[in-house]
Amino acid sequence: MTQQKSGSTTGAGAPAVSDRNSLTVGPNGPVVLHDVHFLEQMAHFNREKVPERQPHAKGSGAFGVFETTHDVSAYTKASLFQPGAKTEMLARFSTVAGEQGSPDTWRDVRGFSLKFYTDEGNYDLVGNNTPVFFVRDPMKFPHFIRSQKRLPDSGLRDNHMQWDFWTNNPESAHQVTYLMGVRGLPRTWRQMNGYGSHTYMWINAAGEKFWVKYHFHTRQGMAFFSNAEAAAMSGADADFHRRDLFDAIARGEHPVWDLSVQVMPYAEAATYRFNPFDLTKTWSHKDYPLIPVGVMTLNRNPENFFAQIEQAAFSPGNTVPGIGLSPDKMLLGRAFAYNDAQRNRIGTNFHQLPVNQPKVPMNTYMFDGHMAYHHSGAQPVYAPNSGGRTWSDETGPVHDGWEVDGELVRSAYTLHAEDDDFTQPGVLVREVFNDDQRAQLVDQVAGSLLGGVRSPVLERAFDYWKSIDPDVGGRIEAAVRAGGAPRPAEGMGEG
Repeated sequence: MTQQKSGSTTGAGAPAVSDRNSLTVGPNGPVVLHDVHFLEQMAHFNREKVPERQPHAKGSGAFGVFETTHDVSAYTKASLFQPGAKTEMLARFSTVAGEQGSPDTWRDVRGFSLKFYTDEGNYDLVGNNTPVFFVRDPMKFPHFIRSQKRLPDSGLRDNHMQWDFWTNNPESAHQVTYLMGVRGLPRTWRQMNGYGSHTYMWINAAGEKFWVKYHFHTRQGMAFFSNAEAAAMSGADADFHRRDLFDAIARGEHPVWDLSVQVMPYAEAATYRFNPFDLTKTWSHKDYPLIPVGVMTLNRNPENFFAQIEQAAFSPGNTVPGIGLSPDKMLLGRAFAYNDAQRNRIGTNFHQLPVNQPKVPMNTYMFDGHMAYHHSGAQPVYAPNSGGRTWSDETGPVHDGWEVDGELVRSAYTLHAEDDDFTQPGVLVREVFNDDQRAQLVDQVAGSLLGGVRSPVLERAFDYWKSIDPDVGGRIEAAVRAGGAPRPAEGMGEG
């Protein structure tokens, strides 16, 4: 086979245009359906491993209820967020990089995925225990996950590979700082916060639009493992987090989280000092204070782990009236990729499984396929029709849309006045972490870099951390040069 001299190709052998930027309408517009290379990359990525989830394979969850305790009807008409509404729900917590048998206490980001069985259909909020993520364009997502998985020759996790990706993508700095800090090792799922991470749209009954970010704060109090504690627990009980949640609920100790949102007026997004749709950024709480919404309580364990947890399927594309997506490119990519992953992992009709069924009647024109057991009888299977079966035909501007104008381009977001990759992680290090947490961060990063990271990635990593904070970066380099930093706990952070 002739070796390609430069660049990559499609699966058909044609030159690929970009492996870094998806095709959008203008730099800030939506990802378009005819970006064939992106769709092929994402669809293939969803089918690389079967049958466990590709990321977020190891996890568990529980059922509960969400109660709206405050009036946010000025911002959204969604029925589950109206005062006094109580909505059945399912939560699933997970690690990102580990496989099914991996220890719960490896250093890793934790998934925080919620399914609300509302009276308007299912609403899924797919988030993490951190308010940011590693990349801001979905074209990079498969590459990122592969860099955190295993080498093609040895099948081993590899620090060099992880840092090679991170330092080649400095937008990762904010999330990596979270991961390498104390927050990278939550003591239990009950003692960690959850975030929608992405920016979403809320629409009120008058049709007014707002941008929102979700924050779930644990009432149990945040708590964390040290590296030594996490390493010991990974050997003593690889299922520690799964066991802790199940046993706590069984004892009647039902974990509770308070939901608040940040709300940005629709028009302010265009001129906000940094891009509010950039998944690697947080919004200032001074600019947009937290507004209380309600309370999430997990009070019922699954009766069958496989049927109710392993077969649970989440997608941020599952919205309800009053809630929409945003120009966040990662969110738009996930809105396709998550449901497509479930079609591969569980099957064409995954939405018919009891745990994924809405509590309201369905009238869908998706039919047949593997394992179809709900059907529409002899009704017409096409729309429009003259057989009396209803269909939808809304035209004109959509209630959850936004304005965009521009040429089709492959481009990073247009920079706002204060957009950069290192300011926010620097603030996290200097203003949020205390002296002890900064020292732990230095030990953690230095230990990870000592774990087989080689030139030129090693030197890039020093520059990466000096860009975040010169003092911390210098201490990391000194520790690595001295070769005396301890190795971190096994797992993703490593990464």
